[in-house]
Amino acid sequence: MNKIITCIDGSAITSAVTEAGIWSAKKLNKTLCFLHTVEKGQQHGADDYTGAIGLGARSALLEEMTKLDEQRSKVALQLGGELLDSVKRTANAHGVQHVETLHRHGDVVDAVMALEDETRLIVIGKSGMGHEGNFKTLGSHIETLLRKATQPVVLVPEQFQEPRSFMIAYDGRESADRALQKVIDGGLLHGLHCHLVSVKNNEADLTSKFDSAEQRLKAKGFKVTTAFLEGDIHDSLHAYSDKNQIELIMMGAFGHSRLRQFFVGSNTTKMIERTSVPIIVLR
Repeated sequence: MNKIITCIDGSAITSAVTEAGIWSAKKLNKTLCFLHTVEKGQQHGADDYTGAIGLGARSALLEEMTKLDEQRSKVALQLGGELLDSVKRTANAHGVQHVETLHRHGDVVDAVMALEDETRLIVIGKSGMGHEGNFKTLGSHIETLLRKATQPVVLVPEQFQEPRSFMIAYDGRESADRALQKVIDGGLLHGLHCHLVSVKNNEADLTSKFDSAEQRLKAKGFKVTTAFLEGDIHDSLHAYSDKNQIELIMMGAFGHSRLRQFFVGSNTTKMIERTSVPIIVLR
């Protein structure tokens, strides 16, 4: 687990993702691995015209489409290679010595999961190609990635700057305790001002768990500010984040089953959609 897998696609958010990957690699002193995937294009639907055109004409059109697909694939590979070279030069210029680049065909989630044994952290844009200019829209692969990834995932918004503070959204559940332990054991957030925040819920012994979490962080050397809030979880957390100029949020992912999420939604997804700062999500 020695690599920071940083997913880039050439969209407007690529610069911010690159900066986040560089920051992560330097903080953790790990190899920075830029990953670019070329996904399969849309099907042309030529079969829909089987009864409308002659066999000879149809065969000629399919052959032409195949040639166009091959040309598009070559161009995509060339552009992807140039993009990878560019971000590697940027990382080197910012003092990252160990930089790798990977070019893959297919789904980005599959490509990331194939590298799971080598992964320390995954960095990816909150939105990407196809969502240009709409940075509140989640990329289509995000939820799938968050459900599959066993390592922390950093979701990067439109802009990135090195954070000086972070907030742990703590609810007393197992996923929150795993997130807390990651903070304590890892090095990514060491030296940053920690805001430990909870919103009252029905979790048993939440107050005592919250106090224990605070002491564990302080014992590791973190400067900790605590807040115990009431009200709607999303409104309360976002209001606190805005008021205290929080620059990064960490939380556990998907505390409820898919069936429950169908009816009440996912707190994780709602937080990600509304958050304008980087957010680290852990399973």
